[in-house]
Amino acid sequence: MAITQKAGQFGGESRFTTWAYKFVIFEVSAKVARHFWRHPTRSLDAESWDRLPDRFGFDPARESEWRDLLLALRRAVDTELTPRQREVFVAVALNGVPADALAMKLGSNRNALYKMMFDARRKLRAALVANGYLDDAESRRS
Repeated sequence: MAITQKAGQFGGESRFTTWAYKFVIFEVSAKVARHFWRHPTRSLDAESWDRLPDRFGFDPARESEWRDLLLALRRAVDTELTPRQREVFVAVALNGVPADALAMKLGSNRNALYKMMFDARRKLRAALVANGYLDDAESRRS
C-alpha cells in the first residue's frame, strides 16, 4: 500500500520494479530501526559478561582460559576505548545492534561507525597483545 501511495514520486529514471525494491528496502530498514529503539535490548552487565563463554559455545575444558581472556577484553573495553567507541563497540559487537539503527540513533552514518569499530578493534587487539593474551602474529591475522 505504501508503494501505491508513493507511486507519484516515481520519476522514470529506472525500472519501476527497481524503484519499488529500493523504496521497500528503505521503508523496512527505517521501521526496523524505529522498532529497535522503541524496544531496546538491555545492556551487557557483569552477569552477561559471565555468560559470554556459554553464548559463544566455548569448549568447557577451555572455559577458564576463555573467562580470563574475556575479563581482559572487558578491562580493555573499559580502559582503552573512548566513551563513544565503547558505546558503539558494545552496541554492535556485543548487543548485536544493526549498524543502520545505531547510526540513526547517534546521528551518524554507517561509514563513521565502521571506522570507529575498526579503531576500537585495533585498540583492543593491541591491549590484548600487550598483556600477553594474544600473540602478535594472531593479532595480525584477525
